[in-house]
Amino acid sequence: MRLAHGMIAAPLVAALAACGGVAGGVTGDSAAARRPVSGDPRTAAAPSSPTPGAPPAASTASEGAGASEGAAAAGAPGDAPAPDARIPTDPARLAAALHETTTALGRAVDAWRASSAEQPPQQVVLLALHHQRVYRAMARDATLAQRTIKKLPAATAAQARDNVTAVGKLLSMARPITAAQRKRMRLAEPLPAERLRGYMTRAEKRFGVEWEVLAAIMLVETKFGRVRSASSSGAQGPMQFMPGTWSAYGLGGNVHDARDAILAAANYLKASGAPRDYRRAVFAYNHDTRYVDAVLAHARAIRRDTRVYYAYYNWQVFTLSAKGDVRMTGPR
Repeated sequence: MRLAHGMIAAPLVAALAACGGVAGGVTGDSAAARRPVSGDPRTAAAPSSPTPGAPPAASTASEGAGASEGAAAAGAPGDAPAPDARIPTDPARLAAALHETTTALGRAVDAWRASSAEQPPQQVVLLALHHQRVYRAMARDATLAQRTIKKLPAATAAQARDNVTAVGKLLSMARPITAAQRKRMRLAEPLPAERLRGYMTRAEKRFGVEWEVLAAIMLVETKFGRVRSASSSGAQGPMQFMPGTWSAYGLGGNVHDARDAILAAANYLKASGAPRDYRRAVFAYNHDTRYVDAVLAHARAIRRDTRVYYAYYNWQVFTLSAKGDVRMTGPR
């Protein structure tokens, strides 16, 4: 994110295609993470530009005509699509595939949450990856997106509008990174989804900042902690804080600890105007209206259907190269 605290992770801005652009991971320097602590937290930060290393937009190498549709694809377990399943380019076929994938993903998330498993089953991981890749493709083609959304049932269409908006905004902020920069990126598996949600709901109770907004920021900044690298400007941790901002809002915690970082983000957002004015607060986190639009769109989607949070949790890290998207995490 580009939090006013300087919390944004530069690696994700370059890869800003996580959610479709870098959606779900604005790998870049968040304004919050990079902003100085002196003065009013709502005005002290200076605008920041995207940093290299962020996840790229949806990859296009496997997206084309004749692509396999729906949740079924050869080589994948059950009815889940293969990691490189082709994305349809015809609006009617794409709408059918997206609705089928969204429905299957929702059911798979329900089954996962009803089980005792902390880690998502492979079916959820594969469906979420396909879900993410579809939105990356749509975000890069406004005409395709518009025609596809018109053919979707109302509930899926509402989610699609939010995802296309978020991914598209983040992709517009993305910058390519080199192979050498990709090699230097530190990546890891995130903490369990329920544990992270628990940290967010506790932060909401303490500071009044909606957990859905905190989840959207963590998605955009580091894909829920998958990106462990510091940003090019020095922002650190799963919520990407600059050292000075952390000193002011970190509550004495560890910037690399997810619980502490989420509490600090809520603390900062509260000081910056949330929950009265989320646009103002998120803009303080990252001084770019595209970032604000993306975060609020993702938060809106989660608020509408909590299962979306678990889908986003399984979105992977992408980076942008001179030749296109490079997926850094997830099934092969």
